[in-house]
Amino acid sequence: MSPDASITHLVGASAVILLAANLGGWVSRKLGQPSIVGQLIAGVALGPSLLNQLPAVVGDTLFPKAIAPMLTGLSQVSLVLFLFVVGYELNLDLLRGRSRTALGIAAAGFAVPMLLGAGAALLFHGTLEQLGAPRGMPVSSVLFLAVAVSITAVPVLIVVVRENGLAGTVPGVLAVSAAGLIDVVGWAVLLGTIMERGDGSGMSLPTRLVLLLVFVAVMVWPVRLLLRRVLRSPHVSAQARLALLIGFAFAAAWGTSVLGLHVIFGALLAGVVTPREPDGTLDPELVHSLDGVGSLLLPFFFVVSGQSVSVGALGGTAVAVLVGVTVLAVVAKVGSGALAARACRLDRRTSLTIGVLLSTRGLTELIALNAGFQAGLLSGRLYTVFVLMAIATTLLTQPLLVLCRRMRTPDDDALAAADPVSAGTARGH
Repeated sequence: MSPDASITHLVGASAVILLAANLGGWVSRKLGQPSIVGQLIAGVALGPSLLNQLPAVVGDTLFPKAIAPMLTGLSQVSLVLFLFVVGYELNLDLLRGRSRTALGIAAAGFAVPMLLGAGAALLFHGTLEQLGAPRGMPVSSVLFLAVAVSITAVPVLIVVVRENGLAGTVPGVLAVSAAGLIDVVGWAVLLGTIMERGDGSGMSLPTRLVLLLVFVAVMVWPVRLLLRRVLRSPHVSAQARLALLIGFAFAAAWGTSVLGLHVIFGALLAGVVTPREPDGTLDPELVHSLDGVGSLLLPFFFVVSGQSVSVGALGGTAVAVLVGVTVLAVVAKVGSGALAARACRLDRRTSLTIGVLLSTRGLTELIALNAGFQAGLLSGRLYTVFVLMAIATTLLTQPLLVLCRRMRTPDDDALAAADPVSAGTARGH
């Protein structure tokens, strides 16, 4: 295929991807779900799951092999921008005044699913190997599968919290705070598993670890100080600030890629070290601009990820594993988060609400799965199983929150006895 023909196909494929993603997001919002869930499902549908059911000429016309590297490049660009914003928006100041409670919930919400996930991986290693797990189930694979069960999607969680009127409430603030801590630990464990796996470059693990520590130290101190001075200069325009930070994000992503790690780690670190405003707040113009660009490109990541998902290839064993993994993921997250919240003397409804919110996975889970897939930590039908688990657990969040709102507590009964009209209004709200 000539370069001109490849570009023509890329333009056509981009039109299909963007239209399908936005249609999926619109339908998702109509159904009371975050739009990103609909975009994710649309991306999976544009892969073998749907195209394999159509004549081969349809898939070859929409997504010929010649444009696959271009689509992959666009997907990686979207990931760098998205993870940069995630790191920039990571706000541990939410822990002030709630540090003990948030830490307790985060510890339980990560450790319990990790232990259960690792135990299940070791117990059912034979079945998992049949579906695409590495033979012999090395430690890196066990840890990766455990992280896949433990992770929480902070960006999607924030959307769920806002759309359910939980922003600023006790369950909303504690869930977002705990999820931020969970993801910090989860990314660290994921980084360790990928480093332990190796990258084929011949660089030893100790060497890569030392270079990574040097890289982090340089980013945290001199680079951060230089950025602060440049960004706060009155001579730097808003457009120049945006271009500088995007370039910084890509440079950091390139740095971790050179070390044999995924670009997501460098992008995330770049966002974390980027200086905030003098009063500690985020730059709303910067966040808005990056969100706009990232939202435009994320559907390409969904489509590229969906190319390795084939729902039709799942047999009875894979379906059984999917059900088991989904149940384990939901019960482990909801149960551990709720019990930890109860141990911190929160009421039953608030505790269950926190547990349900922590079960949201969505895009963050897909990014982790994609990184593990590229590192060879899982493949084949097992990748499809975990992608579908991520979708299912996120879709379950909204109906479970509705059940939490309808739950009666002793406080409700006391309020109803004292003032039935006020009680009914409070429950309706």
